[in-house]
Amino acid sequence: MSAAANTLVIACGALAKEIVALRQANGWSHMDVSCLPAELHNRPEKIPAAVREKIQRFRSCYTHLFVAYADCGTGGMLDAVLEEEGVERIAGAHCYEFYAGTPVFEALAEQEIGTFYLTDFLLRHFERLVIHGLGIDKHPALLPVYFGNYKKLVYLAQKESDDGRVLGQRAADRLGLAFEYRATGYGELQTHLQQVNEKVIQWQN
Repeated sequence: MSAAANTLVIACGALAKEIVALRQANGWSHMDVSCLPAELHNRPEKIPAAVREKIQRFRSCYTHLFVAYADCGTGGMLDAVLEEEGVERIAGAHCYEFYAGTPVFEALAEQEIGTFYLTDFLLRHFERLVIHGLGIDKHPALLPVYFGNYKKLVYLAQKESDDGRVLGQRAADRLGLAFEYRATGYGELQTHLQQVNEKVIQWQN
């Protein structure tokens, strides 16, 4: 716990770099961040209990708690936990939605339901989480099993870079998918954290 911090953001590890960057850029010195492993996305049924454990462990240390998770495949179980604990989370079904913004994401999904999405985090860890994580490196025949119904890969970039475009195209080629690049910035993640900051200031006053 930082000496001046009174707010804790309990976050998915896939958002850690982005949340820390926002914290530093905005001077949110009152805000600490505690992350859960990004690999929990492979077992979303474990996310609610892991978030509850963090809330209960740190509740006495902070005045305000906020959860930087979307539903993330928990089927409403995370919301049930947060309602019991009295803690808010980011709105949305997953990080793709709050990075792109709900209207844009819904348009993308309507345009092509068979779309695989990457964020900066997933692009950085593409080999580890997708190729190795799904066993495609050892069993190439699994590639069409996992991705046979996908048509397109959309890279939602938090930071624009030529290298990112190249790596995104390479990932799409690896999966045999068409490629689309969209620069989203931090999207609604930034908006929600700003709202948390504003609430904290109001409570302090």
